[in-house]
Amino acid sequence: MASADSDIRPGEPEAIPQAVKIIIAGGFGAGKTTMVASVSEITPLSTEEVMTEAGYGIDDTEGVEEKATTTVALDFGRITVSPDVVLYLFGTPGQNRFWFMWDELAEGALGAVVLADTRRLETCFHAVDFFERRGVPFAVAVNRFEGATDYETEEVRKALDVAPEVPILLADARDRGSCRDVLVALVTHVIRGRSPALSG
Repeated sequence: MASADSDIRPGEPEAIPQAVKIIIAGGFGAGKTTMVASVSEITPLSTEEVMTEAGYGIDDTEGVEEKATTTVALDFGRITVSPDVVLYLFGTPGQNRFWFMWDELAEGALGAVVLADTRRLETCFHAVDFFERRGVPFAVAVNRFEGATDYETEEVRKALDVAPEVPILLADARDRGSCRDVLVALVTHVIRGRSPALSG
């Protein structure tokens, strides 16, 4: 049945929502799993496992020593942003030893969100470089952690050396509304990039 705010008239067939693949990337402990879980309208699929001694000396836990679990494959969620568009979210694992999975996860993605943790900003450099090299549009979401220094978005842009048109937003991965705003900003950025005449 059509929703009350739909443009579909009674008796007309409903439009089939367009499925859009979005990647949620960033460094280890940046909040990727939290973001997918916060914004997903379905119970998210998570491949989080308890960290063991096997990762000691391999996974860089500096600054996130209290983290007890880690994503070993992907996180998956879904959010409907309009009657016509459904976003399917794929969260990447953050540790270096799982980076080989990113190529397959990013296949067919419309765009990406790079989560930045200002306590360890260097941990998102790989994600920024990964999407720039592949020409995948992305937005940077600065996940605000308690106790972290507050930086202006332009300070983050300069530190990451990203283009002026790349959206940089302050966000809270625990807050559904904040995460949704990031995704809407990303989709808008992608649309403008594909239709330059609309961005003027």
